[in-house]
Amino acid sequence: MTQDDTKTQNQSKTRQLLGMKGAASGESNIWKIRLQLMKPITWIPLIWGVVCGAASSGGYVWGVEDILKAAACMLLSGPLMAGYTQTLNDFYDREIDAINEPYRPIPSGAISVPQVAAQILILLFAGLGLSYGLDVWAGHTFPIMLCLTLGGAFLAYIYSAPPLKLKQNGWLGNYALGSSYIALPWWAGHALFGELNWTIVVLTLFYSLAGLGIAVVNDFKSVEGDRQLGLKSLPVMFGITTAAWICVCAIDIFQAGIAGYLISIHENLYATILLLLIIPQITFQEMYFLRDPLKNDVKYQASAQPFLVLGMLVAGLALGHAGV
Repeated sequence: MTQDDTKTQNQSKTRQLLGMKGAASGESNIWKIRLQLMKPITWIPLIWGVVCGAASSGGYVWGVEDILKAAACMLLSGPLMAGYTQTLNDFYDREIDAINEPYRPIPSGAISVPQVAAQILILLFAGLGLSYGLDVWAGHTFPIMLCLTLGGAFLAYIYSAPPLKLKQNGWLGNYALGSSYIALPWWAGHALFGELNWTIVVLTLFYSLAGLGIAVVNDFKSVEGDRQLGLKSLPVMFGITTAAWICVCAIDIFQAGIAGYLISIHENLYATILLLLIIPQITFQEMYFLRDPLKNDVKYQASAQPFLVLGMLVAGLALGHAGV
């Protein structure tokens, strides 16, 4: 085996462990297989959402206790609830994954369906237990963290499972996914260190429309399987080119809308920074995504999303500074 072959094999194993597109089957370690089901690569935006929520609360203090609270909330939003969501999604997507991603743990036969079901339940109840513990730790009179976790778990279920299976609808499914990755962890971080209010709820739901665009990017990798199984993703409904434009317009316009709101509350510096962070995203959209969304979806995400998530933190800091 050449050095290049070894490098390619190691990259494939890493992608497999993280739950990324383009992995290879053949893993036999049950714990690595369970981790692959949980798709660790998807935890990052939820963990970041907690950071943004803590920033917008204006109540986070750099001390040992708040750091531990934030870490526990990140564990809740990322490994536990995102892991639950991804495992649940793989459970209900095993037929389509057999077409699009046959190397995934379930269609490849690396793990049995009863083992997957047990993992779903364990992650769910661990998340519910931790969320209640955070409510007690924060001294909440109303168990807001537990309610947010229950709401997120229910949303994940109706997104993946029949009869609703929101992911079958390109608009509803992608918005549900976008709000799960932006609004829900943001609410959790804000509620843990401050008091969640309707202004924050509405603003983050608006911001989640940019997340809808990010969710559409993930649909391009499964166009063929979606067509075969009759799933109405945006690339299937509108075609590759039109769906790509819908995607980038949603990403850019709704970030700009948040910047406009920041200007309206006189947070002009933060608004300017947010607008500047949209420019490289537009650049990478033109360089990669709009030219060939099927080939360049991963490259585009790796290039542009750091600027989007940094913009989320800028918005969070602005809201905290303004006392919204």
